[in-house]
Amino acid sequence: MNRRTRSLTDIDGLRVGHYTCTGRPTGCTVILADRPFAAGVDVRGGAPGSRELELLRPENSVGRVDAVFLAGGSAFGLEAATGIMRWLEEQGRGFAAGEVRVPIVCGAILFDLQLGDGRIRPDAAAGYAAMQSAGTDPVGEGNVGAGAGATVGKMFGPARAMRGGLGSWSVERPDGLKVGALAAVNSFGDVVDPGSGRILAGARTPDGRGLADSMEALRRGEEPPPPGAGNTLLAVVATNADLSKSGCTRVARMAQDALARCIRPAHMPWDGDTVFALATGTLGRTADAGTVGALAADALATAILRAVRAATSWGGCPSASDFGDTGDCPPQ
Repeated sequence: MNRRTRSLTDIDGLRVGHYTCTGRPTGCTVILADRPFAAGVDVRGGAPGSRELELLRPENSVGRVDAVFLAGGSAFGLEAATGIMRWLEEQGRGFAAGEVRVPIVCGAILFDLQLGDGRIRPDAAAGYAAMQSAGTDPVGEGNVGAGAGATVGKMFGPARAMRGGLGSWSVERPDGLKVGALAAVNSFGDVVDPGSGRILAGARTPDGRGLADSMEALRRGEEPPPPGAGNTLLAVVATNADLSKSGCTRVARMAQDALARCIRPAHMPWDGDTVFALATGTLGRTADAGTVGALAADALATAILRAVRAATSWGGCPSASDFGDTGDCPPQ
């Protein structure tokens, strides 16, 4: 793993694919494995958009998932699941229901309609193309896939926001336990380096040349414009350990700690912050869900920072690199 960029695809058996739409920045990202995997989810934002999350509750019947997707396009982006299911059905994947197999596909969307023509958004063809592109190479980062149209720092509306994006990272212990993360960062709040406390990307000052500090604005008594610009941070964390659905759910809950470390403010009423946790079982043994969750929070924090550092400007919306931040994220 040290010979290449660390990535969610370091989890044995996992594949990741992107589709980035032409015409405006938006797209979708898919995560699948060689065989169905255990999954859990944790939703903290007040405005989520999702598909098939109820079946991930530990008490519900379906035990394995065939794919997870993240998409832009707001609720329209949920259409990507149709193409994902078609691809899986063609591969003979899915829950056996008589002579038919029903692929189990879970996903979530973020709001990115404010950049360019909002009538362009991920559809069934985009989902199918993302599945076709899925592979084990290090995950493409920046403004690709679900992170193509992401923005951050919308305390003063989208006109003073900056580019978000998609980032990935992984960690591996000497005993072979691996934990990886992928994040599409489209948050209401600013993105902050938890090591230095420095804002990397977020709401800008009225002249657009500086960072306004959203939390400081709230402390001064300023309020965001109702109903709040479209947001949401979507993430997937994964491990090669063998975990149950309840174990995956615990990992997803703990991984949300990364948002509290890196996003200020996080989990706002206008965010749909959603974290999926996957377990492939390729390690061949179980692991403590608390240990995996702690490592997942660290990996996700790095993925969040990498997302904004890999972003590029679009139109009048600048990126962290435009403000002089070109550094990479050190291992955690």
